Amino acid sequence: MVFRRGQDKSAENKTADKADKNDNEISNLRLEARMDALDRRLDNIDSMVTAVAERVMSRPLVMNIVCPHCGKGIEISLIGQEKPTK
Repeated sequence: MVFRRGQDKSAENKTADKADKNDNEISNLRLEARMDALDRRLDNIDSMVTAVAERVMSRPLVMNIVCPHCGKGIEISLIGQEKPTK
């Protein structure tokens, strides 16, 4: 390929430029679609995390964990906004 200043592009170069532009447009559309899909996934994750946080904050949560090293049981209690009832 030879580049010359001040001369019109040949028909082959014009069609090649159009093909490059079409390829770029297709790539941009694909990228936009992938970004939209990622945005929807992040929105769904945000909704799930919010729902779990609201549920934890509305009632007490108790986790019993056994230490893998010493075998001792550990109890972790999380109390939310509301006063616990029996």
